[in-house]
Amino acid sequence: MAEANSRKITKRGAVHSEPESQSHPAPASVQTVEADGVRVFYRAAGDQSAPAILLLHGFPSSSFMFRELIPRLARDYRVIAPDLPGFGFTQVPAERKFEYTFDQLALTMDAFTKAVKLNRYAIYVFDYGAPTGFRLARSHPERITAIVTQNGNAYEEGLGDAWGPIRKYWASPTTENRDILRQSILTAGGTRWQYTEGVANPEGVPPESYTLDTALLERPGNKDIQLDLFLDYASNLKLYPKFQEYFRKSKPPLLAIWGKNDPFFIPAGAEAFRKDIPGATVQLLDTGHFALETHVVEISYAMGEFLKANGIGRDRKESTAS
Repeated sequence: MAEANSRKITKRGAVHSEPESQSHPAPASVQTVEADGVRVFYRAAGDQSAPAILLLHGFPSSSFMFRELIPRLARDYRVIAPDLPGFGFTQVPAERKFEYTFDQLALTMDAFTKAVKLNRYAIYVFDYGAPTGFRLARSHPERITAIVTQNGNAYEEGLGDAWGPIRKYWASPTTENRDILRQSILTAGGTRWQYTEGVANPEGVPPESYTLDTALLERPGNKDIQLDLFLDYASNLKLYPKFQEYFRKSKPPLLAIWGKNDPFFIPAGAEAFRKDIPGATVQLLDTGHFALETHVVEISYAMGEFLKANGIGRDRKESTAS
């Protein structure tokens, strides 16, 4: 393991070596299950009787982004990471006539949790995973044991300047504005930029991450799926007050751990959670949007400390999946 991934940073900044049990973790298995008429691909690891964590990825990635996090969490938790419809290796039959909206992504993920028997779980949400996961939490607050949000936004002040071209598309969803996004964001260069912008050493970002995402974006019809979701992202902003109402009412334990140099979701979005959940923990990391690519050790350690501090551990049988 590289030296950069062999340390853990506490909230006080002390450096600790990664425990031996996490230095040689077991890999995740890959599986598929039918849910909501969709063949959902997912990665899973950990004891079935352990407390569960659902990992929800963002654009333009897949459960592959959790490849280093899953085994680090699986020592103490049952960890499940699905590919959202339109992403990764999840298959949506043409006859399903799937509508690519965030409401529908959430409905499919709700069906997925039932299919894999997740009755109580913590959620890790990132990017698109946030509005998807927050919809699940609003619909079933009794199922959510905790929330870890890594650059997963729920506040207007958290939206950075990089949203400018997409906001223009919301205001005027013309063919011209759609093509501008197709030719700027949905390219190999646009994907690599999302991974490397704000990273101290861009060459240190594993190239298999953005290379896989680029290959999957190039599948026939996939770019139109992504452009439909760009347009529908405006629906999430309309739901921000509802998400915030859920935070105030349910007060789930929440850790906002953020790449502070993210051009899409800026640190103000992390800090904003404290308005509705005063006890929320906020931690900013010196990296960009895809913080797991550079800070998986720090994030996994912070998650472990946070979850155990909130009583979510092996002794909490009421938090386990069936």
